[in-house]
Amino acid sequence: MTDKLLLRALAGETLPTPPVWMMRQAGRYLPEYRATRAKAGSFLDLCYTPELAAEVTLQPLRRYAFDAAILFADILLVPQALGADLTFVQGEGPRLSTVTSVADLARLGPVDDIDETLSPIYETVRILRRELPADVPLIGFAGAPWTVATYMIAGRGTPDQAPARRLMYSDRATFEALLDRITDATIHYLLQQVRAGAEVIKIFDSWAGALPGTEFAKYAIAPAKRIVDALRAEHPDLPIIGFPRMAGGNYARFAVETGVQGLALDTSVDPAWAADHLQPRTCVQGNLDPLLLVQGGQALTDKTKETVRAFANGPHIFNLGHGITPDASPDNVHRMLEAVRG
Repeated sequence: MTDKLLLRALAGETLPTPPVWMMRQAGRYLPEYRATRAKAGSFLDLCYTPELAAEVTLQPLRRYAFDAAILFADILLVPQALGADLTFVQGEGPRLSTVTSVADLARLGPVDDIDETLSPIYETVRILRRELPADVPLIGFAGAPWTVATYMIAGRGTPDQAPARRLMYSDRATFEALLDRITDATIHYLLQQVRAGAEVIKIFDSWAGALPGTEFAKYAIAPAKRIVDALRAEHPDLPIIGFPRMAGGNYARFAVETGVQGLALDTSVDPAWAADHLQPRTCVQGNLDPLLLVQGGQALTDKTKETVRAFANGPHIFNLGHGITPDASPDNVHRMLEAVRG
């Protein structure tokens, strides 16, 4: 029996009080993060400087005593490691060189070379395993192939992932070859994180809900299953959390067919429905609306307690339905934790 509550929940145990962490718990809502980010010089410099990346990973643990830490990195480091140009524009987000043709695909490097770029990330993991409290597990992560592909095809974030869907319909061979390359690189990257000390893995498919019908099975479920199977081949007991955001009724199918041990739920999922249809199959994670950490007050307390009650009869990790936003109040995080822990 481990004293790491997150691992117990992922193993299927129903706990009196759910473990708690937050997506983007290291981030701009914290003044200490903003100070470290300024010291680093740029977002990518922060990601690739292990001592600073470890520091911002630890900052929310010092403030709030969360039940898990999540590696500070970014899902777009994998395409950069494959050879895509990557920058972050202040206030606008990422910009990448695009991959929309066979010629673009040919300019990407081999998967075996990605460690030249990503080795600082593995060093961050090693530092964190040394410095984290004994009862706090470390979550490693990567973006799911479909979500990463949407950025690589469009060269930036888009509201509806239309560029990626157009390529999927117009040149399926190139689209699928890109997804295969990303999947292979993601497997390699995550295995290296686990070898360095990550104890849990999370796969973020932030734009899974943009995939229609049969394409969801092909391009959200199938790549995730490949990743899960590859990780479990080397680490049979590795807990893996999937986050097929906005998947709606496909959440249950995703859990069953991929074999993940945890299923992160977005804010659109009704907790009562999830308790009936998802929690009997897997540990569920979520799904408080991040806006409540901006709003605060009694609404935050009531909704937090309501979420805990809804999932009280099965394995549950308390979290948000998406990442905490930069305008959230640190004091409201304290209020949320008090409501969860009673």
